[in-house]
Amino acid sequence: MDLNARKLFPEVDNLELLSYQLITKRDLLNFSNLLFEALKEAANLKAETPQWLKSSEVRKLLKISPGTLQTLRINGTLQYNRIGGILYYKYDDIKKLLEK
Repeated sequence: MDLNARKLFPEVDNLELLSYQLITKRDLLNFSNLLFEALKEAANLKAETPQWLKSSEVRKLLKISPGTLQTLRINGTLQYNRIGGILYYKYDDIKKLLEK
């Protein structure tokens, strides 16, 4: 059981008591606050991993030179998108490349 839930509902250790208790508005508010905090944490974990990377970030991640990155583009090993003058690479494609 989650420690936060134990703080809010210490009676969860005795399940028999729970069948005779009513849920109050305060209980619902506490639960919604816990739920929102958990969702924020999950969103932050996803936000930490960028979906698209610039060339300089890819070179640092793969520890390769600009020429090697260009070779990966030319031979089709690494897909990219050009927006304006900037090349962007999908993070998932880079992960697949590292797994090979």
